[in-house]
Amino acid sequence: MPPDLVRVEDAKAWFAKASQDLRRVEILLAASPPDFEDALFHCQQAAEKAFKGFLTWHDMVFRRIHELDLIGGQCADLDPTLAGLVDRADALTKFAWRFRYPGAPYQPSPEQTRQAHALAREVYDAILRRLPPELHP
Repeated sequence: MPPDLVRVEDAKAWFAKASQDLRRVEILLAASPPDFEDALFHCQQAAEKAFKGFLTWHDMVFRRIHELDLIGGQCADLDPTLAGLVDRADALTKFAWRFRYPGAPYQPSPEQTRQAHALAREVYDAILRRLPPELHP
């Protein structure tokens, strides 16, 4: 497979996974009772995967980490118009681990979860707007 085609397929795979995470958020919020903790985890994951898809498209190497300021910072280096969004998206980083283990510091609220979902969706949409249509799932 030609390198450009591999890059397209790899980037598309990241966006497909990000899209799945956003869908999972919707399912978890619609559950009875809603699962805010896991929904927040998938918000973080959607933003992380969107950023990694952007980096993959630009053939940039990135570490397998969850810190959105670092991953997003690489994206903002490529496209400075992303800097403000990256700064705001960093608030999602803590959801990669905060509720994944016993002893969570608090129960997330429905409003906090809705805001995180909106932010994750904003990251996903903003990244896709900057890329060619063939990368859109």
